[in-house]
Amino acid sequence: MKFITRLLAATALAGLATASTAADVTMKFGHVGAPGSLFEATANNFAECVGADSGGRIEVQTFGSSQLGDDKELLQKLKLGQVDFSLPSSIMSSVDDMFGIFEMPYIITDRDHMRRVQDAMMDKFQAAAQENGYHIVGLAENGFRHITNNTRPINVPSDLEGIKLRTPNGVWRLEMFKAYGANPTPMAFSDVFTALQTGVIDGQENPYAQIASAKFQEVQKYLSITGHVYTPAYITASSKAFEAMSDEDKAVLTGCAAKTQDFTYETAAQMENDLLDEIKAAGVEVNEADKAAFIEASAAIYKAFSEQVEGGQEMIDQVLGLGKSG
Repeated sequence: MKFITRLLAATALAGLATASTAADVTMKFGHVGAPGSLFEATANNFAECVGADSGGRIEVQTFGSSQLGDDKELLQKLKLGQVDFSLPSSIMSSVDDMFGIFEMPYIITDRDHMRRVQDAMMDKFQAAAQENGYHIVGLAENGFRHITNNTRPINVPSDLEGIKLRTPNGVWRLEMFKAYGANPTPMAFSDVFTALQTGVIDGQENPYAQIASAKFQEVQKYLSITGHVYTPAYITASSKAFEAMSDEDKAVLTGCAAKTQDFTYETAAQMENDLLDEIKAAGVEVNEADKAAFIEASAAIYKAFSEQVEGGQEMIDQVLGLGKSG
């Protein structure tokens, strides 16, 4: 909790510093992260950097907790020019099939692996985003996802049988949990706490940073450490709006996104240690899942991706190959 308190204080100061600048341009950054979340820290760090590196010409105002809409609404608002940046994660697999590669269970092993994938394949992801009207300014992360629920500890996939589990709105996450035996239910992140509290759903899956900042530990009995998916987050703008910017402003935004990625990775690693302790302290029963059993149960999802997505098998092979590098 001390780490979150320090983080909140730092991001609040960053916001004050940005707000005090007399900017020529004001831009809105909407995201779904709650106070104390990694998303909030990411957006605020990016805003502070843009204010500083633009010499105060550009002010980025951040709006968390779905104030400006959920992920789907924010993507729509980018195209309408109603927001300037958003921070989508899993939902990008519904924008273009290519982003579904990150929905493959256990395909990303760690952040160094993700950097190698970024270095080797970012041009492909950027092209896919731009074909759909978006520009990826830079990458951040949502993190490694784990399962919480109120029914039983999850050790192997069959333990998910019949559990009503909230997932983001993405075809591959739904297919994954159907294959594992769960009853996956897509739902906006802002609705999850109440749904858990009232028993509309039994559980959900998210990184520790999202679990703790949304206070899911207050309404969940079990946390099973599965690490089943690593989800990047994308600092995203409208491709039309980004292309209309000056080269100088593009450089500021791109440079700050790269700096923010470093900050996000460092912050996320620290959160993984601190927040697991916080979740345990709330009385949640924690167990290590049998990851080998989950990997074995995931073969059908890889097969479906390779058959249904153009170039899917090539992408799988490339990402897995990059995991063996370095």
